[in-house]
Amino acid sequence: MRTIKLGTSTLDVPVVAVGCMRINSLDKPQAERFVRTALDLGANFFEHADIYGTGKCEEIFADAIQMSPSVRDQVILQSKCGIRPDKGMFDFSKEHILTSVDAILKRLRTDYLDVLLLHRPDTLVEPEEVAAAFDQLESSGKVRHFGVSNQNPMQIELLKKSVKQPLVANQLQLSITNATMISQGFNVNMENGAAVNRDGSILDYCRLNDITIQPWSPFQYGFFEGVFLGNNEKFPELNKTIDEIAAKYGVSNTTIAVAWLLRHPANMQPVIGTMNIERLQDCCKAADIRLTREEWYSIFRSAGNILP
Repeated sequence: MRTIKLGTSTLDVPVVAVGCMRINSLDKPQAERFVRTALDLGANFFEHADIYGTGKCEEIFADAIQMSPSVRDQVILQSKCGIRPDKGMFDFSKEHILTSVDAILKRLRTDYLDVLLLHRPDTLVEPEEVAAAFDQLESSGKVRHFGVSNQNPMQIELLKKSVKQPLVANQLQLSITNATMISQGFNVNMENGAAVNRDGSILDYCRLNDITIQPWSPFQYGFFEGVFLGNNEKFPELNKTIDEIAAKYGVSNTTIAVAWLLRHPANMQPVIGTMNIERLQDCCKAADIRLTREEWYSIFRSAGNILP
């Protein structure tokens, strides 16, 4: 599969990341087959979080891939920490970050993470505590690269006040139908709702600072309200346009939805959450398709986005 550099790091990663949030929906043979298929497709970047299945997803993954030193050399592992559902809060304290990483490593049966992301902003964050945790994790070899999730430019800048490691990735909700970070850029100084800058120009900020955007929920509309593909009741024009372009390339609508994200020059790495092998294969095919400018804009407009 085609690869990109993750942020400013030297780490080459496939342009499609395999999200493992739902791997606990598979039985052991299914999980083993899914992971093996991903590897065969070149999709060896597996994305986790300590809250997925309350940690069980990481254990199931390690079991499915039959984690060993030789297997570990074949994969890139990313996980996230900072959400504490048991306490109803977010927690970027040094103690919690260090404790979380140790638990993640144990569940994944590995000595290190390639990437650790901070999951959701913690308004009580003390940047010096995060810096101390990152320094300890880096010096011990437990984490090689660091990033954030769902953070705006000023939140990242606040962390960078103390954190010395490059923040290589920012995981953000983005899809054809959830594209405010793109649409507001078209409506600068306009008197309409699309002009509202809801995220501090995070798209341009990440491009300026070479931070890889990892779109999550690339097929969802709203906040987990449902998928837009095949939803002709809510998105008839969008599905018509996607289906026409899919037919032109001889691929599925799933492939085109991912290709739309990959066409953006920000060099994004979509996180695919499907546990369906056929859909995974369709997602990976997007790495070989480059939509034309006209096709990209026609999809954008057909989702209801109006160009000024």
